[in-house]
Amino acid sequence: MTQFPYSYRTDAQVPAFPDEKPIIVFDGHCVLCSGWANFVLRHDKRKTYRLLAAQSPIGQALYQHYGLGGDDYQSNLLIQDGTVFIKSEGTIRMFRGLGWPWRAVGLLRALPPAWRDWLYDGLARNRLRWFGSQDSCYLPAPEDLDRFIVG
Repeated sequence: MTQFPYSYRTDAQVPAFPDEKPIIVFDGHCVLCSGWANFVLRHDKRKTYRLLAAQSPIGQALYQHYGLGGDDYQSNLLIQDGTVFIKSEGTIRMFRGLGWPWRAVGLLRALPPAWRDWLYDGLARNRLRWFGSQDSCYLPAPEDLDRFIVG
């Protein structure tokens, strides 16, 4: 899945969207993933990240663009400087962007990527069974609307 930075900008299937800040694309129906979005909103004091539900037209187009199509969003996406990061690498980078003490999660890079992704895949595969799902997509609080990409 190697893509050049900002490759989605030349994909006619991906609508234009503001990408000047790192973007976290998450499954808005998954309780765990929506909890992650709330965690980011609470701890991202510098407002580094913007969020985007995978079920939105832009989110779906991005998953298709990166070959992660379908409606089973088993990996959050981090799009940073036009480059996508998925699975454990994306998650570690998201934590790093939150600053201390959360950036200490970066110590997980000491594990081989295959092990980290194996653990990530196990959680992702079982997340709906263990944590549940919501019938409707995650909706941000009115005061957080500026942190979301809608579309």
